[in-house]
This record gives sequence, C-alpha cells and structure tokens, in this order.
Amino acid sequence: MGWSDRGVEIKTPEQIAVMRTAGLVVGRTLETLRGAVRPGITTGELDAIAEDSIRSAGAVPSFKGYSHPPFPASICASVNDEVVHGIPGDRVLAEGDVISIDCGAIVDGWHGDAATTVAVGEVPADVRELMRVTEESLWHGIAAARLGGRVTDISHAVETYVRSQPHPDGGEWGILEDYVGHGIGSAMHQPPNVPNYGRPGRGPKLVRGLALAVEPMVVLGDNDTVLLPDDWTVGTADGRWAAHFEHTFTLTPDGAWVLTALDGGEQRLRELGVPFGGS
Repeated sequence: MGWSDRGVEIKTPEQIAVMRTAGLVVGRTLETLRGAVRPGITTGELDAIAEDSIRSAGAVPSFKGYSHPPFPASICASVNDEVVHGIPGDRVLAEGDVISIDCGAIVDGWHGDAATTVAVGEVPADVRELMRVTEESLWHGIAAARLGGRVTDISHAVETYVRSQPHPDGGEWGILEDYVGHGIGSAMHQPPNVPNYGRPGRGPKLVRGLALAVEPMVVLGDNDTVLLPDDWTVGTADGRWAAHFEHTFTLTPDGAWVLTALDGGEQRLRELGVPFGGS
C-alpha cells in the first residue's frame, strides 16, 4: 500500500519550512503563556493573550472553530484532572494548580501544534514528578525516530521511558490510550496516529517530509477518562491529575528537527545523544 493510499501527507522542504514558521509562532506563544501563568489569572485571559500573539505574528489559530461542535477558543486550557481539550473561560487559576496549554497556529495553510504543562506557583512533589516524566517521555520518543524506522518506534520509546520511572505512590503511571499524537501538515490532524504505548517496528515508515505531533498524556492514576458536559473537555475518571506535553517534528537526513521548539530541539536532542537535523 502506497503513502497516498494511507492518506499520509509527505511535504516538500519548502512546505516544511513554512511549518517551521508556524511552529515558531506556536513556540513563542507558549513561551509567552508560561510567563503569564500566575495565581489569579483566568484561563480566558490566557486565551486572549494567545490569540493576540498568534494573530500579531500574521498567523491564524488552528483551534478556533475547529471540528463539531466548533471549538470556541485559540488554546486548550486543561486544569488539574482535566487532561486535554479544556475550554478557556472564567476559571481562575490558584496557587498549586497545574494547567496544560495546547496551542496551534496556521501560516499559509500549514500547521504547527505543541503543548506544555505549567505549574501555578508551588505544586506537590508527585505532580512535579508527573510533569517531569511526561515531558521527558516526549523527548525520548522524538529521539527514537530515525529515517527508515517506524511510527511505533516513537510510541515504544515514550512508554518505555514512562514505565522506567518510579511512581511516587509505588504504583504505575497511567498513559492515555484513547488520545494520541498524529500526523500534521495542511490539516492539524492527519494520519498516521502516534500512540504513546506499544511495540516498536509497526506503522508507516518514517521518511523525509513526514511531520508528526508527538504528545504524551500521562496521569497519576488510572488512564480511564470521561468527557465532560461541554463535549470537549476530557478529564480523568478517578479525579487524579494529568500532564500533557507535545511538539511537532520532522526528520531530515541529518536527524530530528523539532519545528515547534525555539531552538529546533537542538539542546535536548544533543543531551540525549542523537543527531540534530535542523538549520
């Protein structure tokens, strides 16, 4: 079965360059939002900051109006036990909360997508460890990608890292299975899916021009989720807290290039001992 039959979109170097422009808009917006998170700010105020940042850069928010029912905001803002797709609004952040912020931007029809989880002041040690494990698993997943490899090489690396880290309660981290990473390009969500668990060596080949959004979602408790009445927000069924980190990346002959990281991912990839493929 060929690439076109699978619906996997292969980009030209010129199209990847535009995606890098969109990725930088996303990366800079998330950096601005990390600096804006504080006790007393509302998730709606963060959304307004994000939309201004995206539009001021000449881009368009990927999320606003997306899907059915249409998503009403420019970011997803998921607090504490909310995992993903939280709708920004009147909720006031308090000391000790965590907020996962997912952001997308479109430049000339091409998308960038990334997410980060931010502590609001001081948070409990187990939550801080949850955030660290989730973010590190993202980088280990990207670091496992090689031209000629397979999509689930990334999945396996994410899961392997998470499972290797001791849980503060002596139990196991929960890795979401119903929500996964994805291909990205001229649409925000494209084939192939990129799960955060599973055996390596499966799925489409990793080839030049393929762009993927890798996004581990890890929880302190069980990985069962519930959809809240707004038909968007996904929360944990047991009420335990969650973290979510995401980057869009591609592979070049020189290595991985993280399109939504301000430095292209160079520092973290070199720390993990893998080649950096950006420019």
